[in-house]
Amino acid sequence: MADKINKSGMYNAIISEIFRRHYQEGITNFEFNRSEFIEVAQSLNIPPPKNLGDVLYSYRFRRELPKAISDTAPNSLEWVIELAGQGVYRFKRSPINRIIPNPHLICIKIPDSTPEMISKYALTDEQALLAKVCYNRLINIFLGITTYSLQNHPLPIGFEQRYFKRRLRTI
Repeated sequence: MADKINKSGMYNAIISEIFRRHYQEGITNFEFNRSEFIEVAQSLNIPPPKNLGDVLYSYRFRRELPKAISDTAPNSLEWVIELAGQGVYRFKRSPINRIIPNPHLICIKIPDSTPEMISKYALTDEQALLAKVCYNRLINIFLGITTYSLQNHPLPIGFEQRYFKRRLRTI
């Protein structure tokens, strides 16, 4: 393989090789270790990923598995990666589970209540989506209940004011 390979191609090559090493016709699951990523990358002559966890996170939550892997699952099943212990993961065949909009339901339009400053600096990641869901109270509206956001990373008192004053000065 080429010395220079993009991140997506590197992740696909590594996960495909791990799958190929463990997969046998007819099995429904198998386990592999996170430490295998470095060995596999070296055997493929590509640099090992700096963040091994990102490879797994990408395929668990953000992107589809490579076609070589998905083609081994029957029509109504797909391969998923599950946690199986500390540094141990499991490829498992499971029923396809997707949320698909029903075209026969009426579309409910909701005005975007996201503050302009948040919209301006929001990226296209999960955090940006969560901010829009929170500011527009989408969960409240669709569940018909009042919900509250729990903060995972509490900030020191006054941090937000200092941060936004600094950001406003640079704008």
